[in-house]
Formats: sequence, C-alpha cells, structure tokens
Amino acid sequence: MSANEVAVIKTTAGEMVVELWSEVAPYTVENFKKLAREGFYDGTAFHRIVKNFMIQGGDPLTKDPSQEAHWGTGGPGHKVKAEFNDRPHVRGVLSMARSAHPDSAGSQFFICLADARFLDKQYTAFGRLIKGDEVLGPIGNTPVAQSNGGENSKPLKRVGVESVRIVAADSIA
Repeated sequence: MSANEVAVIKTTAGEMVVELWSEVAPYTVENFKKLAREGFYDGTAFHRIVKNFMIQGGDPLTKDPSQEAHWGTGGPGHKVKAEFNDRPHVRGVLSMARSAHPDSAGSQFFICLADARFLDKQYTAFGRLIKGDEVLGPIGNTPVAQSNGGENSKPLKRVGVESVRIVAADSIA
C-alpha cells in the first residue's frame, strides 16, 4: 500500500528518508516510485544547489560528466501533469522541478532548504523529509559556482545520488 511506503535517498553525503503524499499528488508519487524502482535515479547527482532555498536532482544527464553543459534539461521521456495542492513549501518538502509550463515535470525534483512559500500551488509538493535533515543541511551548504545560466548554483563537488529505494515505512528505524 503506497501510504505505507517511503523513499530512501542514498547520497554520497548520507541517507535521507522521505514520506510520499499520494493523497495530494497521486500521479506524481506513482511516477517518482516507478522511476525509483527502475533505478532511474541511481548514479545521478544534485546538479543545482541554491543556498537557503533548495537542492535539485533527478536529471539522468548528470550520470555523464561530458553532458554537464546540459545538466538540468534531462528527463524520463514523459511529462507528469501538475498536481498543485495545499501543502506548503517549507524545509524538507519534496517537490517536482519543471520548466515554465506547469505540466512539464518529468523526473527532476527538489528538496526545500528553507521556507519557499512563493512556490505554493505553483509546483507539485509530493513529500517531506522525515529522516536525514543532518544530511540535507550539509548538501545545501555545498560550495557552488556560477552555472551556465548565471545563477550561483553549480556544486563545486559532486553530490551523488547513489540510489532511491521505495521501502515499507515500518522498515525504517
């Protein structure tokens, strides 16, 4: 049963556990779980880190250093319709990254480092960190440089996503 499952995001900095909100974003949660079960996220990286805002990952192009100029543009080859809801974008919230079009999310996601209430009802919040804030904080403090787009968000060292596993909630200590 999906309500009893969580996502374990194993990074090079440690593990984070996220509860998934299928009651407010059922299609987004199903898409995330399906991609995780297929190993889609394994070997990717957090390619965008904006201090005091969020960390972004889920781009399959981050598996290949030669594709670095295109990081942030990759996806699974399909899009997920937006499921805007009343869950606030606060520290630890998992939400779908997208381009300007609301229904353009595919695989990329972000985890809020602080309150980002200006994103409420404009991005699909679909989960929340329940374990691993001591991992999220240091990832958010990774030194960054200017990215191709001019934003100070390109990590100077790779923060890898080793795996995303969907497991029974009661299996987490």
